[in-house]
Amino acid sequence: MKYVIGILLAFITVTAFAQAPEKPLVQFSGVIHNADSAIIIVPYVSITNKSFKNQVTVANYEGYFSIVVHEQDTLTFTCVGYAPISIVIPSDRAKKSYTLQVLMKPIIINLPMFRVFPWATTEEFKKDFLTMKIADDDLEIARKNLNLTSILNSVRTMPLDGSEPLNVQQIHNNQMNSHSITNPLLNPFAWGALVQQIADGDKSRAGGN
Repeated sequence: MKYVIGILLAFITVTAFAQAPEKPLVQFSGVIHNADSAIIIVPYVSITNKSFKNQVTVANYEGYFSIVVHEQDTLTFTCVGYAPISIVIPSDRAKKSYTLQVLMKPIIINLPMFRVFPWATTEEFKKDFLTMKIADDDLEIARKNLNLTSILNSVRTMPLDGSEPLNVQQIHNNQMNSHSITNPLLNPFAWGALVQQIADGDKSRAGGN
């Protein structure tokens, strides 16, 4: 008896499901954009129909999609870098088509600071640190700049500025003028005048005696 009742219940259940009307089909189309900027298209978004065998469709590179769904189906839109969004297809539509602009909110993930070092191991770091040449401080740089060799190299290599040619010309003129001055000790006329002055002095002293 129990066996017969079980068969009857199973038959009634199968008959009920078989007689259940299928939901009307709808052509669902649209374009997927960034919610922060409507001019930015989100391409290659995965669209999953949660109400029909988890059927998956992918939008094209322009964010466009067009799929056949049932009324009241729930579809989930997912994409890397964006928050998932779910949409329910409305029912009792006069037209068997449904067009929608889907807006997906971008996700901003703040990662912790990460430093990249050029050493693969600690041993390489120790080796480079021990052989590293430390840069000179201000005092050492000043000492090198005041070195006589550095100054002479700078004089030989640096070009003259606008005032230096005038100074060189002035030095040249002074040297030329210094050669034009005659030493009185080398002048014979000066010697003759000196001897004459001495002789005149002797005569005046002799006359006075």
